[in-house]
Amino acid sequence: MNTIIDLLGGAFIGGLVTFMIINLNMFSTRTQVSSDSELQLQQNSKTLAEILDHDLRKIGYKVSTGKIVTADSNKITFRGDIDRNGSIDVVTYTSSNTEVAKSTKNPKDIILYRIVNGDTSKGPSLGLTRLKFTYLDTNNQPTTTISNIKYIKAELWVESAEPIENPGKPGQNKYLFTYWEMKINPRNL
Repeated sequence: MNTIIDLLGGAFIGGLVTFMIINLNMFSTRTQVSSDSELQLQQNSKTLAEILDHDLRKIGYKVSTGKIVTADSNKITFRGDIDRNGSIDVVTYTSSNTEVAKSTKNPKDIILYRIVNGDTSKGPSLGLTRLKFTYLDTNNQPTTTISNIKYIKAELWVESAEPIENPGKPGQNKYLFTYWEMKINPRNL
């Protein structure tokens, strides 16, 4: 009789240890996926910010008048020699609607359009869900007058392209989120 109780107790403890090992393995896998998604999200945000920063700093480079053509909250068009080849380029930054970015599972992501001299470079979504430009004068006050613009604040809302499991609510997925803000002072304004 003691042998049967020992066997049952050993089987129970062995099953409990096996269950804990499986649970630890699942937790480790979930944590790794979440960590990888967070890293990808930060890299995507940085890439988008670098693209905008590179061109916006060159607004008005080698241009005497009409440096900024359009200044809207979700679109900017400006002139400048962005590739330093001696010819003035017209550059527009705007974003698509959510129907265009079909390559990811995230229903809110959009695509950043970079249009140089009428040629549209449409890249991947990179998780961008919202883009907003704010224009500031010399006193850092918002302005809508193009001739008064001295600073451009760009705000990027970026979410992960793929959902991850919400640890607080099993069975429910969520998208990781980050926000990136930069204020640029183009030297030629």
